[in-house]
Amino acid sequence: MNPAPKHRPLDKLTFDNRFVDELPGDKETKNFPRQVLGACYSRVSPTKVTHPKTLVYSKEVADFLDLPQEACVSNDFAQVFAGNRLIAGMEPYASCYGGHQFGHWAGQLGDGRAINLGDVINSQGERWALQLKGAGLTPYSRTADGLAVLRSSVREFLCSEAMYHLGVPTTRALSLVITGEQVIRDMFYNGNPKAEPGAIVCRVAPSFIRFGNFQIHAARGELDLLRKITDYTINTHFSHLGKGSKDVYLDWFEEVCRTTAQMVVHWQRVGFVHGVMNTDNMSILGLTIDYGPYGWLENYDPDWTPNTTDKAERRYRYSNQPACAFWNLGQLANAIYPLVGEVEPLQQALDVFTQVFGEQWNLMMSQKLGLSRYDPDQDDDLFAELLALLQSVETDMTIFFRQLAEVGLGEGNLEDIDVEMLIQPLDDAYYLPEQKTLAYVASLFDWLKRYNQRIVQEGIPQEIRRERMNRVNPKYVLRNYLAQLAIDKAEQGDFEMIAELLELLRHPYDEQPEPGKAAYAMKRPEWARHRAGCSMLSCSS
Repeated sequence: MNPAPKHRPLDKLTFDNRFVDELPGDKETKNFPRQVLGACYSRVSPTKVTHPKTLVYSKEVADFLDLPQEACVSNDFAQVFAGNRLIAGMEPYASCYGGHQFGHWAGQLGDGRAINLGDVINSQGERWALQLKGAGLTPYSRTADGLAVLRSSVREFLCSEAMYHLGVPTTRALSLVITGEQVIRDMFYNGNPKAEPGAIVCRVAPSFIRFGNFQIHAARGELDLLRKITDYTINTHFSHLGKGSKDVYLDWFEEVCRTTAQMVVHWQRVGFVHGVMNTDNMSILGLTIDYGPYGWLENYDPDWTPNTTDKAERRYRYSNQPACAFWNLGQLANAIYPLVGEVEPLQQALDVFTQVFGEQWNLMMSQKLGLSRYDPDQDDDLFAELLALLQSVETDMTIFFRQLAEVGLGEGNLEDIDVEMLIQPLDDAYYLPEQKTLAYVASLFDWLKRYNQRIVQEGIPQEIRRERMNRVNPKYVLRNYLAQLAIDKAEQGDFEMIAELLELLRHPYDEQPEPGKAAYAMKRPEWARHRAGCSMLSCSS
């Protein structure tokens, strides 16, 4: 007689598989790369791995999934979130979608290295989709293997959680599991593949539906499927809008435009550059999704892109992210046009993006400077001159805004002040101190006088300004070189820095005076300027 299985907390998760229950699926049951027609998804099971081990998990994500700590440190947790064991109620599948990549229609793309396990309904009645990235082959893997390596998985896990704690709308990450297996990757696409440690991230979001889920059916003329997935999306995630109709479709699209604008404003606020803003990487919920070659602006260079594939065109550079989001929304409008049948109301909804982005950007810049309100008569020039100053010499964006709060302002007219003493708090923001010429200092001082005048006008005390600014200007961000150092150690079997960075990035706006933390707030070291993984990255994972 076999002994009864031990109690397994994960088995208490409650799944609601509305996506596969309500939408048409792939009739082919075999798992091989192919064009999938007339379906929103294909059922597929994760590929089993040999020696899964959990490296780190997010306690906040575990909490809202109602998972106790003892469950997250168990072997069963590693088995489940490596794809080796399916919990009762899981119905794994890969989604069918298409997309524009770098401005060109790419046809069918789909979940090529992601497998959805199902939607968990937590004790609060919230819906959370669980998705394994790197769990093996799917019908959408094309010529790839559906796997992921440790370096990209570390970056995805840490950035998902870092962005959340920065206040940026984002998908989340529950766990990072190593598989015990090797994966062959050509990191630089230069004909030099090598074996790397395999890993799997469990991603979590209310939904992973993206613009491409609608585009693929519109492009194929599958208008019945287009209507079905649109109605499913509205009924499940936008139920406050009502049932599907022309007016509801327009209200829904307008809401997507609004939340997308808000998301991109947050990216601009913290200096985040997505790097791969293809339409298949745009969440219908206005969440940051698919962390590949991303990065934070270090020296303020609006033309910087973290993606080596984008090096020539720089389509997804920092300054172009708003325009790319607008263009992507235009492609979504084209996709849902058959449901609306009129161009003008779709264009009016698109205009909401421009309006919301402009309003939110001005508010965001005012907040970064600690101002009480946005005054267009004064602040447009104030913002433009500041950004020109940041670009005129190699200035670390994160450090500059954080330290600007320490510059003593708010009293008098600054005419009889020691300029060098005034701007001394900004010294750590400059990568090349020799660029801080007399002409630059004079321009900076002129700008500080105008900024000081605004502060005096509003009667903002120094302590209040500092507090306001430190709420929106982070001290700590996931700089590429920090992620790469953690990856270097992890590939040697030392995983402590991953956990250390996760804890650090849980409190990005706090000073964190504990020993050793200050090093993580320093500007990029010179050795990292051009090193692979510390500056630009490829899409290889």
